[in-house]
Amino acid sequence: MCVYLYIHMNIHNPLSSVMAAYGQTQYSPALQPAGPYTPYTHHTQGYSMTSYNIKTEDGLSHSPGQSSLLGYTSNFGGTPPAQTLYSYSTHGQCHNQYHTPTSPLTPGKEQEGAPARRSSDVKLRGRKRANDPVPPLDSDIERVFIWDLDETIIIFHSLLTGTFSTRFGKDSGKAVSLGLWMEEMIFNLADSRLFFNDLEECDQVHIDDVASDDNGQDLSTYNFGTDGFQSPAGGGTLCLGSGVHGGVDWMRKLAFRYRRVKEIYNTYKNNVGGLLGSPKREEWLQLRREMEVLTDLWLTQALKALALINSRPNCVNVMVTTTQLIPALSKVLLYGLGGAFPIENIYSATKTGKESCFERVTQRFGRRAVYVVVGDGVEEETVAKKKNMPFWRVTCRADLEALSHALELDYL
Repeated sequence: MCVYLYIHMNIHNPLSSVMAAYGQTQYSPALQPAGPYTPYTHHTQGYSMTSYNIKTEDGLSHSPGQSSLLGYTSNFGGTPPAQTLYSYSTHGQCHNQYHTPTSPLTPGKEQEGAPARRSSDVKLRGRKRANDPVPPLDSDIERVFIWDLDETIIIFHSLLTGTFSTRFGKDSGKAVSLGLWMEEMIFNLADSRLFFNDLEECDQVHIDDVASDDNGQDLSTYNFGTDGFQSPAGGGTLCLGSGVHGGVDWMRKLAFRYRRVKEIYNTYKNNVGGLLGSPKREEWLQLRREMEVLTDLWLTQALKALALINSRPNCVNVMVTTTQLIPALSKVLLYGLGGAFPIENIYSATKTGKESCFERVTQRFGRRAVYVVVGDGVEEETVAKKKNMPFWRVTCRADLEALSHALELDYL
């Protein structure tokens, strides 16, 4: 069985019976969780690309309307008409067999004497109101979905290690080739546009962690290449172990770089092709298509679940990843996840570990919100258990499909 749910919460939480209805036997992890990213050595290998006549970035398929293993029809309407659908075959290792609850259960906040929601808000969990463009305050969020990145939303690390091809019977040579190609693009983007050469040794957990050192100077004509941020004597030892150097002038220049990264992310999160330019844009589109075919629309299904959560006015997606922040942002952009995750909702656990990041998330959104953890790794599962949060394990594409099913029916 492939749809596995491991519930870590007290017996009074109404989410437990909902998620248990999707539960299967305890899994043996076939996909090993990706560890912190190792230092990258640039490849000199070139890639020969077939030319494609592509008009828009929407040529990638993100349509959840395709028939699925679950046997349900989606009413999710986020697919542009021009998109094409991939066909895929299911693998013997991956089946969905579960029984859904007979009726949606009450959200976790309405238990044990908590104030009832206003009558006008009873159905807000299902779909976003048409005339509500203003995002809710963090304190108004009712449900927070904390996502892992690698091998949960995207397939990347397991392509490089061969784990994915071994488990799902894919061409290992093709899988490694696509993984290396994506790795090249991730670090090229991080180096060329997101200051990774400057920031690799000055990694932060969150994009705004050094914002207090920013004096708000206009950066439109600022020359990052000549501001002396990396002095010849400093080399790679500019940052202390905590990720900061300490000098006021140097910290301001560090803050400028993170501010520019934030501006670039917000400008291009829905137009990555414009950020890459030609011919990189065409190469990227081809790579995305080939990866979706190889992974049987894994990312497409993840994007569907993310979009369903984002369609609710008082729910939010947050990412906690073991990848360093700048490469993580590069991954998010290149995998087309910028629209699902505001940059403020992305946390890197490379320096501090996931438990510390989870604590920051709960402090931000408050103790009254309900937190659901979605991941494949031992670390996030352990933290979820410690913090009494429900944990939705993703070990194959069908787990994401089941998650979308539960979200569509408002069971989560």
